[in-house]
Amino acid sequence: MRPQALLPLTLLPSLSSAAETILGLYIFSRHGDRTAKATPPTLLTDLGYSEVFSSGTWFRDQYIANGSTSQIHGIAPDIVKQAQIVASAPLDDVLMPSCLGFLQGLYPPVGPTLGSQTLGNGTVVQVPLNGFQIIPVATVTSGTGSEDSAWLQGSDNCAKAIVSSNDYFDSPEYMALENSTMGFYTSLEPVINSTFAANQTSFKNAYSIFDYINVAEIHNSTIPSSNLLTNSTLFQIRTLADTHEFNLAYNASDPIRAITGATLAAQFVQALNNTITTGGKAPLNIQFGAYGGFQSFFGLANLTSANSDFYGIPDYASTMTFELFTTAAPEPFPAVEDLSVRFLFHNGTTGNNSVPVAYPLFGQSNTTLSWNDFVNGMNSFAVGSQSQWCQACGNSTGVCASPDSNPGPVTGEIGSGSGGISKAVAGVIGAMVTLAVILGVEALIMLVAGLRLAKKNRVGGGAATGETVTPKA
Repeated sequence: MRPQALLPLTLLPSLSSAAETILGLYIFSRHGDRTAKATPPTLLTDLGYSEVFSSGTWFRDQYIANGSTSQIHGIAPDIVKQAQIVASAPLDDVLMPSCLGFLQGLYPPVGPTLGSQTLGNGTVVQVPLNGFQIIPVATVTSGTGSEDSAWLQGSDNCAKAIVSSNDYFDSPEYMALENSTMGFYTSLEPVINSTFAANQTSFKNAYSIFDYINVAEIHNSTIPSSNLLTNSTLFQIRTLADTHEFNLAYNASDPIRAITGATLAAQFVQALNNTITTGGKAPLNIQFGAYGGFQSFFGLANLTSANSDFYGIPDYASTMTFELFTTAAPEPFPAVEDLSVRFLFHNGTTGNNSVPVAYPLFGQSNTTLSWNDFVNGMNSFAVGSQSQWCQACGNSTGVCASPDSNPGPVTGEIGSGSGGISKAVAGVIGAMVTLAVILGVEALIMLVAGLRLAKKNRVGGGAATGETVTPKA
């Protein structure tokens, strides 16, 4: 997106020191540049493909390739080992291709030398496409077309989360902005009236309007009444969309609104803990999702206290990264008390000139957390079992008709043995395994990564809730 859309995040301490060894990594990324939601079908653009490929290439150079500054201990540097990497994305025309493009940068073609096989009769078989590497991606079939919607709600049919997000449209804060910005949005009608009707041009559709104009600014050589789109106007369009979407994704007094961030938190812990319990044999996790997941996690992890820019919508190809590392000897696999976690974020495409930055989680001042503190902080809001999810969401049908027996939040302390597992994380693991058995693998990924759409009336239907914009014919 345009540079003025989101102010650059303030640089904090460097990513790592020479004494550290990276043992595991979790990357959660947004998709690349795409076409506008107001003109479906929404598709990944060539620019978007280039963005995620560029980010994947940087992560390769940083964490995978031989000689990289923070190479993951034991990671295969050239030819991917499937057991070392877990990748997932919704089956969507934007998110799935973005994940595939990122993986192509992470593990590029290996060339004719490595990309060949000699058969028993002496015949040499070359891998197609110059040694192109195929990395499986777990898919969510029920999430097809999620990027076609103008309004993302990370509730995955969580009844109370849907109600909570809809409550924003009745709040004094929303009503004040709706009224105070009416004239501003009316002034934009000459720019957007080919797609938005007059009764759709308001703060109620702040994100749809921003998205439509943002895509036009990137891709269109001419825009109707473009003289109206001054730098200050574009910044205000973006800022209002930031406010609109953050309030739909998170509310401090009603945490259920951020159910996506809560389930993501459980997955982050579970995946990194799997790296520990396997002795580093499963070190790399990559997941693609929409901006709502970012924003709900930002709120829950109190990242907004570290930098106010975390109230904003992450740009295309933005990444959240969790490094699991140690300052002890990496072999044998370190004891749990020797493990630490660092959170990093990068707004937009990652490259050598713009890299992820470490930020403190949970309102703390230190960017490095012990594994124990990381797990306890995450468990303060993580939702990692079916029964927790059903109880929190108030759902009683479908998979919630017979919830599992894990009744409450996961708690406990970290064990002290080498490669040990905390009771807290054991609770998450057990809950997640139970959840996978009951819901199936695809449904699990949908719960922790996919973004569902709250059912909404269309604009002009007389509802007092959010709308999905329907372009005029």
